[in-house]
Amino acid sequence: MSTQRLLSLEPEPARHLWLIVLVLGLIGLMIVLMTAPAQGLLGGSAEAIRGALHGTAAGLFMVTATIGLFQGYRLFAGQARSVAELQVGSVVNAALALFTIVLGNWVYIPYRASGGPRSYFLEHAPEIHKVFFEFKEFAALFTLPLTVAAAFILIFYGASAVRRKDLSTLVAVLLALVFFYFLVAFGLGAAVTKLKSV
Repeated sequence: MSTQRLLSLEPEPARHLWLIVLVLGLIGLMIVLMTAPAQGLLGGSAEAIRGALHGTAAGLFMVTATIGLFQGYRLFAGQARSVAELQVGSVVNAALALFTIVLGNWVYIPYRASGGPRSYFLEHAPEIHKVFFEFKEFAALFTLPLTVAAAFILIFYGASAVRRKDLSTLVAVLLALVFFYFLVAFGLGAAVTKLKSV
């Protein structure tokens, strides 16, 4: 089956994918808000909501970055089935990268505050701050331009991005780099949180 035929299999259902993603996200949010014990999930810290929002965005980004890696592999192997599915996934990936970074910067404020984890790490183990947090912060920032570039190529070039080997390879590499930088940032962020939370 040729790439052209594969790309034309799902034109209509994929258009409604935006709505499906939005509705499922809202349903999931409502279930969490109605059933989760808020104090148990958030903890006692004054910054708990910031951390919970950042953690939720990072968890969702983990899912979409993993899906993006798989879609990048399928794109590279010439097995992509729906351009619209790739476009929706890449835009959701870019939006979650943005939300995770913005919320991460919001969490960074109490991290740097006097008496916060940064002060503790600089006093007791400065290498943890330099490697675990500063490196993590800058590695995480790479995810945004990478996801935006992948989304732009897929939207601007459409089906041509799948048919042209140079563009499909570029998008696949971008999505693989997104996954790598996200994984580094997520792992180091979780380590910092376990050592001393905000």
